[in-house]
Amino acid sequence: MSLPAAHRWWGEPWVEKRISPDRLVGRTNWNTDFAVDRSFSSYRVNFQSVSTGRGTFPLAVFLRFTDGSNLQLVNDNLSLDPRQQRRLGPFPAVPGKRTSKVNVRVGSSAMPGATGFSYRVSVEGCN
Repeated sequence: MSLPAAHRWWGEPWVEKRISPDRLVGRTNWNTDFAVDRSFSSYRVNFQSVSTGRGTFPLAVFLRFTDGSNLQLVNDNLSLDPRQQRRLGPFPAVPGKRTSKVNVRVGSSAMPGATGFSYRVSVEGCN
């Protein structure tokens, strides 16, 4: 799996982010795409809080396919204590579809209290 960061955590590259506020103009930093460069039988999404306090934040995870379609795997609020880790999945691949990205969205205008929460995220492709 080709992923956007050179850091290692849980044996996988990871991205560290802080939830930004909603913007009237421009983009938020809520989306992180992990490129998938080969087929896997399932996927896992790993989180770790790097904030000093407990955080609750909206989380959505999607598989994006080469035909332009997608499948939402998660749409929930996740709560983490400081340094707590959480692994979601495994989520099976969709037969007959080629996954091109795993998209992780953390943040929402519906939950502005999550602004400022810092976290690490990684995605594992499993055979």
